[in-house]
Amino acid sequence: MRKLVESSIVSLDGVVGAPWEWTGPLFDAEVKDYSRRQLARYDAFLLGRGTYEKLGGSWSQIRGDEYFDTINAMPKYVASTTLDQLSWHATRLDGDLVEAVAELKARPGRDLVKYGPGLDRTLVAPGLVDEFHFLLMPVVVGAGTHLLEGVDTGGRGLELVDTTRFGNGVLALTYVPK
Repeated sequence: MRKLVESSIVSLDGVVGAPWEWTGPLFDAEVKDYSRRQLARYDAFLLGRGTYEKLGGSWSQIRGDEYFDTINAMPKYVASTTLDQLSWHATRLDGDLVEAVAELKARPGRDLVKYGPGLDRTLVAPGLVDEFHFLLMPVVVGAGTHLLEGVDTGGRGLELVDTTRFGNGVLALTYVPK
């Protein structure tokens, strides 16, 4: 069975919203290369409507960059009840999201990756997220959407299973639910 991996860029104060506004030079060549290598373990994205619209509107236009070329070529599954027209290699998930994601995970293939905080309320509580990958940026943002904001975690803890430290102070942290 495939895993669903939550992959988020997070500030020291837990902000995950709009990272393109505050990561600046921290998403440097070393971090980008690590992120590109991570993409090799996935064969599809899971995105909420907001993340799909934001990323698809800008990233789909980038060409000639190995990281973005990989993302642009990958299939995307989008959770939305309002979008009728999809592009960017996207398919809308219909019906119950928990059931749809469980069915995706049961299919053969490489793991699935989820960007953006929009689906966490629906996916974390029933235990559908198998790993959490965080790029912890050494910056304090102050305001914005926070990691797992409003999410019922049921008091479950996470176990740190891997770390990578980059020259610019960014940490890649991998956690699994206990």
